[in-house]
Amino acid sequence: MSGARVVVGLVVVGVLASCASSAPVTSGDSNTTRSTTSNSTGTSNSTGTSNSTGISVPTTDAASAATLTWGTCTDPQATDPSLQCATLPVPLDYAKPGGVSIDLALVRVRAVGQRKGAVLFNPGGPGGSGFDYIAQGGPTVATSLRLTTLDLVGFDPRGVDRSNGLRCLSDAGEDKYAYIDDTPDTPAAKTASKDAETDFTTACKTKYGDSLQYYSTDNTARDMDAIRAAMGDASISYLGVSYGTYLGAVYATMFPTRVRALVLDSAYEPSGDTLDQQYETQLVGFAGAFDNWAKWCQTSDQCEFKSSDVGAAWDALITQLDQTPVKNADGRLGNQVVMRSATLSALYSKAEWPVLGAALAAVAKGDASGIFHLADSYSGRDAKGHYTTIQQSNQIITCASGLATDVPPDPVAYAARLHALAPRFADTYDDTSFDAKQQCAKLMPVEPIDKLAYAGSAPIVVVGGTNDPATPIRWAKKMTKDLGSSATMVTYTGEGHGQLLASKCITAIEGSLLAGLKSPPVGTVCDPDPDIAKPKWWDSIPSPTGIDATLDSPAIDGALGVTTTTVYSELHTSDLSTTDVLAAFKPALTGAGFTFLTERKPLTGSDQAVYRAPGGDLFSVFAIGPDAFTSPDLASAKDLVPAGKTIVFLLYSPQ
Repeated sequence: MSGARVVVGLVVVGVLASCASSAPVTSGDSNTTRSTTSNSTGTSNSTGTSNSTGISVPTTDAASAATLTWGTCTDPQATDPSLQCATLPVPLDYAKPGGVSIDLALVRVRAVGQRKGAVLFNPGGPGGSGFDYIAQGGPTVATSLRLTTLDLVGFDPRGVDRSNGLRCLSDAGEDKYAYIDDTPDTPAAKTASKDAETDFTTACKTKYGDSLQYYSTDNTARDMDAIRAAMGDASISYLGVSYGTYLGAVYATMFPTRVRALVLDSAYEPSGDTLDQQYETQLVGFAGAFDNWAKWCQTSDQCEFKSSDVGAAWDALITQLDQTPVKNADGRLGNQVVMRSATLSALYSKAEWPVLGAALAAVAKGDASGIFHLADSYSGRDAKGHYTTIQQSNQIITCASGLATDVPPDPVAYAARLHALAPRFADTYDDTSFDAKQQCAKLMPVEPIDKLAYAGSAPIVVVGGTNDPATPIRWAKKMTKDLGSSATMVTYTGEGHGQLLASKCITAIEGSLLAGLKSPPVGTVCDPDPDIAKPKWWDSIPSPTGIDATLDSPAIDGALGVTTTTVYSELHTSDLSTTDVLAAFKPALTGAGFTFLTERKPLTGSDQAVYRAPGGDLFSVFAIGPDAFTSPDLASAKDLVPAGKTIVFLLYSPQ
């Protein structure tokens, strides 16, 4: 379950929001915090006990001797000077606390004023980087949730990127198998398909041996408690998206007395799923999201994939790419697997629907760059061919956590059933497609999945979406029930997966719980946000020399996360550098009655200036230079942007 992705639009809104705050930024704690020496019950050191669910938990703080030192971040993703970074050693095997250790990478947005605790964050996966998300969008999230007295802490879970990231295959090895033909027609192609699983398993066992079993959700939950202890806090708050909701629920199950508050956004709750539910829940969810996209595309001027029947046109195009792949500029072949991955990637967020339409229209004309950008963003590949660990760590964490799907009693008949339910996304299933547990068993002992139960009294909010393709609402209902009377479910009726910052209603509810421990009323429903209206002063914005005419490109807007429900915007291009764009606007705007407030670099290769517009609204000029589009976060927009041009967004977001 992929989680939320940081996009430019969220950074833009966060910059505007931070300028609206007048609270002084002060330190509520020192840079070094030491863990407590015992847990809340005061028990002594031990290898562990079992709680009521049978999950083994440590009886003392796991990091009782650790020191957590926060300092200036040196990671290239963490460029905001307000961020602090740290590492924390934790046991690889919690049954052997004095044995081999691994380092967890942490980044935080510090509390404003007197610190009262921390909120840990996980964006999903399994295998998603919480470090990247907070490093790039943490100030936005902290401001939007009004976490004035709470640190916001992102971390790479064990086995992910900076935290002993699991890399069984090299980048070249991942490239070899990333989009391998799933309808092989030749003996060589069929052999390559079989080799993909064998090579990965062999490489993992050779490199990591028996240690793979320790990269489980349970152990990540123990790591979270080690972080809590090292920060010196008696309890912890937590915000998780997608798989991150399951991680948070496991933590609450294991450490119920150490929970301050939980927000579980787009709930994933697989414990107790029937075999049908294990396979069908997401397939049906994505099939429904595809139908919604196709209806939108068929009637919207924002969709470039024009057809009287978009679904049929998609079917014809994917068949065409299966038979005749389109070569990308880097030599890779854009086949049906790339197109399907690109489609799934875009269905996670309605903001990317125009991006998908543009990518499909382009590949139909022989340009595969758009589908590769979407698919690569899903698989964690950057423009230079380097992968994050998400694809490899996902498989290992899934196995170690008991999350692999079961084998149906009649694989042939069940494959046919899935074809009928979701033909576009299950068309390649056959009797050999249900071997996940057997593949896991080749890597490590196969454990049963955890059963969730919460014995504490801290408040919990569970968010479920009626049109969420990745974690359909059934899971949110089940998680709310499993976590008991302290859990309150909120329903979101819009499109997409992960509503943090995407919905003002959901964001306000999440902030109220985390910052103020206020649960919403039972039965709360959030509808999609309305579009932002054009402000009265907008037409008074000057157009300086060097700024091109307005460019109408919903695809660029979508690729950069600029949505009509979060900002009112206007898109321009320019041959000027980003700093020269801001310099051109400054005298023109101040001469037109706008008050300059601040400048900053929210992303590498970008510059932003914030103004107070006539009447008091906040207004922003956001310039993104050509070099910025080499970043993985902007890659999906690279080929949509005119070559060599600086993108200039004029933005208004009501506060």
